[in-house]
Amino acid sequence: MDKIVNKVKEKLGYSTDYIFKEIVIDKKKVYFIFCEVLCNGSDINEFILEKFSNFNKKDLKNLINILPDNNIKEIKEEEITTFINNGFLICIADNKILAIEVRAILERGVTTIESELSISGPKDSFSENFNTNLGLIRKRIKSSNLWWKELPVGKSSETKVGIMYMNDIVDKDLVTKVANKISSIDIDAIIDSSYIKDVLEDNNSFFPTIMSTERPDKVSMALLEGKIAILIDMSSYVLILPNFFIDFFHTVDDYYQKSINTTFIRIIRIFAFFIAILLPAFYIAVTTYNQDAIPMSLLLLLKAQRSFVPFPAVVEALFMIVSFEILRESDLRMSSTTGSAISILGGLILGDAAVSAGIMSPIMIIIIALSSIAGFVFTSIELVNAIRIYRIILLILSCILGLYGIYLGSVYLLYKLITLTSLNKPYLAPFSPFIKSEIKDSIYKESNTNKKYRNPILTKNKYRGKYK
Repeated sequence: MDKIVNKVKEKLGYSTDYIFKEIVIDKKKVYFIFCEVLCNGSDINEFILEKFSNFNKKDLKNLINILPDNNIKEIKEEEITTFINNGFLICIADNKILAIEVRAILERGVTTIESELSISGPKDSFSENFNTNLGLIRKRIKSSNLWWKELPVGKSSETKVGIMYMNDIVDKDLVTKVANKISSIDIDAIIDSSYIKDVLEDNNSFFPTIMSTERPDKVSMALLEGKIAILIDMSSYVLILPNFFIDFFHTVDDYYQKSINTTFIRIIRIFAFFIAILLPAFYIAVTTYNQDAIPMSLLLLLKAQRSFVPFPAVVEALFMIVSFEILRESDLRMSSTTGSAISILGGLILGDAAVSAGIMSPIMIIIIALSSIAGFVFTSIELVNAIRIYRIILLILSCILGLYGIYLGSVYLLYKLITLTSLNKPYLAPFSPFIKSEIKDSIYKESNTNKKYRNPILTKNKYRGKYK
């Protein structure tokens, strides 16, 4: 046993948070090894060491059955450091190596949602604890068909990654493909779910194909659709895949409201998407090249407002876009108490001063502000970033070719969306390919109790609940 302890000391180095303790029971040595910052010291003292003080030599042969711990297992010598770094107390006695779970609570508990506003749904959110996140999902789906498999990723971190799915609904080929991709990750450590996301996502497109969320109800809905959820230890965000383009126009709160209200809101989101991308480019095109595309009275009004502006319209638009993005970044990085004040200062005072000085036209401020605000309708940061990029691409094309440039840019955007896939599933489904049963839950929202079918692209078990 002394050799084992010495080997462990060599592996762990000189870090003083690793504790090595030796006690003698009936002339037999018992060694304890643990990391004091990962373990609960009071549990070790009250339930482990105090218990051992009453043991005799015979008790050492049956420690698994008499120790007061619900998670105790016999391990191999090469597994000692792994269990120590996961909050276990290692007990070496009677030529056996036991790992006893005495983890300290180092994470926050279940808190309210911060990044995704919940209007009328549940308020609980994921935390950095893997078991807590798993419990929040199992609390909602009490089915024996809710399976998950564990994969340790990262040479140094050995982060627990869980692939969760409904065994009776999911396409098993998708599970195998995701597991193979995650297993192939060769990296020192997984610090956050974004590390896994980079591997699984199609990096050839600006549009997101994987959704990250901190809402347990959203993950539960996705699992029941036949999708896969990926839980990462020490990350409060769970990944959902595969996803389609239309999924990013939906929110969980859509399913907690009346169908007619949700349908109206979804139409508004679609209009907001086109406004966010096309509005600045269209303004540049009709004021620079295609003046005949708008009524003469409106054209004269626009020209009059720009008569004192010394810059071309495209330079003015790009300057406003960059300024707005700088204001947005400053608002995000500053604290909540000062961030809103900075936004008001930049948006109102500086904007009014720029118009008064003749540097900017009022209509350009309205165009850029409306376009930017329309992009913030969506909760996915990746989708907002994609809108930013295509807004600038179409703006430049309209500056060069006018409305024809907008047409070419729109065709290119449509081509990228049609050819994009998420785990080999068509990104534009259910529109391309056309799936009649799914159209009812794309733009139009069907009543929750009337939904009979699941997406046939995701699963062969297309019937829901009582219709199965």
